[in-house]
Amino acid sequence: MQIDLHDQVAIVTGAGRGIGMEICLALAREGVITVALDVTEQALATVDEQMRAIEPRCRSYACDVRNAERITEVITEVDEMLGRIDLLVNNAGVVDDGPIDTVDETRWDLVQDVNVKGTFLMCRAVIPVMKRQRSGRIINAASFAAIVPRVGGVTYATSKAAVTHLTRGLAGELGPWNITVNAYAPGMIPTSMNRFTERPASEQAALLDTLTLHRWGDAADVANLICFLASDRAGYITGTLIDISGGKLATQLPHEAYEMPGAPG
Repeated sequence: MQIDLHDQVAIVTGAGRGIGMEICLALAREGVITVALDVTEQALATVDEQMRAIEPRCRSYACDVRNAERITEVITEVDEMLGRIDLLVNNAGVVDDGPIDTVDETRWDLVQDVNVKGTFLMCRAVIPVMKRQRSGRIINAASFAAIVPRVGGVTYATSKAAVTHLTRGLAGELGPWNITVNAYAPGMIPTSMNRFTERPASEQAALLDTLTLHRWGDAADVANLICFLASDRAGYITGTLIDISGGKLATQLPHEAYEMPGAPG
């Protein structure tokens, strides 16, 4: 089975590092004209250079997903220049930790504004273009925290649960225009935001023990999923949250399988 995304136009937010950067590079390798968005031009410098080396038609824009006016400017320019927008990946996000009774309004508002409002504003801006085309793909970054929140992470989990329901609601509204809307829920993929691999060895071992596939995930795992969901091969998938967590908590105690007689590793 081949996935053909050549000459499609994609917009990826939070593209300057980590999973967002890998998504941009994976799309560029598939021949997608990829438009990378992040808060500052400095944050985009590396991904812009690497994307253009793969696919010269790629480009980047400094854009804060909380800024509706700037979003409109960027979407208008991309539409006028390239004539279409086939894919929107709402990858931008921030995290905040701490017991809920210690979280002040400023921290709460930042997480909700970037993760939820930012996703809403980006969707609102591209939907008219996709409706005109009568086609499109919107893919939103949720989190395993949207399925099972963790202690001390209620602020973040709440935002990602909201993104999941936004995804389902949009899928229902946009189906008549052949626009699919899905979300993905990464599990334990080390990034500069979560710093999983920088934790003490005992903490890492405890985290890995919750995974059916007893290893850290990779940004490429998410990027590969994005490429599939963006393709015609996924044209009948919409309104769903795809768990890409290595089977996190698929069973009550996944580590027991690794302790069974004859189990490798």
